[in-house]
Amino acid sequence: MKKVTLAGVPEHFNTPILLALEDGAFAEQGIDLQFTTVKEGTGKMCQMLDSRETDLAILLTEGICKHILNGGEAKLVQWYTKTPLLWGVHVGYASKFQTETDLKGTVAAISRKGSGSELMSFVHATNMGWDETNLRFEIVHTIDGAVTALTDGTADYFMWEQFMTQPLVDQKIFRRLGVCASPWPCFVIAVNTKFAAENPTDLQTVLAVINRYTSTFKNRPTAEADIANRFHLDLEQVRDWLQVTEWSQEQITLETLNKIQNQLVSFNIIDKKGTFEDMVIS
Repeated sequence: MKKVTLAGVPEHFNTPILLALEDGAFAEQGIDLQFTTVKEGTGKMCQMLDSRETDLAILLTEGICKHILNGGEAKLVQWYTKTPLLWGVHVGYASKFQTETDLKGTVAAISRKGSGSELMSFVHATNMGWDETNLRFEIVHTIDGAVTALTDGTADYFMWEQFMTQPLVDQKIFRRLGVCASPWPCFVIAVNTKFAAENPTDLQTVLAVINRYTSTFKNRPTAEADIANRFHLDLEQVRDWLQVTEWSQEQITLETLNKIQNQLVSFNIIDKKGTFEDMVIS
């Protein structure tokens, strides 16, 4: 059986992967899939792809595009979702800040450099009409680190997926001042370039299982309960999330890649664009 490693965030988006593992769907195809959850997010997974700590990763579009353009040892494979990520803009519950406008010139907590929490801060700043060069950051590594930083005042605000942070809002640890949607589909599947070159058949086998489970997940009678139970979310909130979330099994096209790179340039996330061959596995 061929061992293949896959990394992803410990969030509800990856429930289809967990179900496929539990059903033995990868093993049936001769794949020993080892799924690693990475609390630190996209920036960490980019490093893992470079070092071959993981063969594949499901990670944020903006982060992996920037990483590849900066010389990372990875390429895009296909879309994992077709809908944007809804980033909540959070402050500590006792914070003096009451509106998003109040956050101008303050310190954003981010998981690490190159992470979605950092890159979406640039999108948010642009949307707010702020000078992105004035953004200041405090690296907190994880959501737990963000809780500490926003509570003790080391950082002032934190951007993270709004449904995953809802329990913290309900517990009056965070307050959400607003929501900022990513202007592109949020998650892609990326692969270490050497793994892709050496294992093209295994790569396609893994993708076929993932696509089978993501394409049918919302039809499962237990889909809502699966997510709610695994991630300790309210069932009604899960229903709301599923209404605005669509998984994808589509390939990345040149037209879509160029559109996204133009958007990334406009938000000052990247300063150059790559060719289709540079960015996407052939």
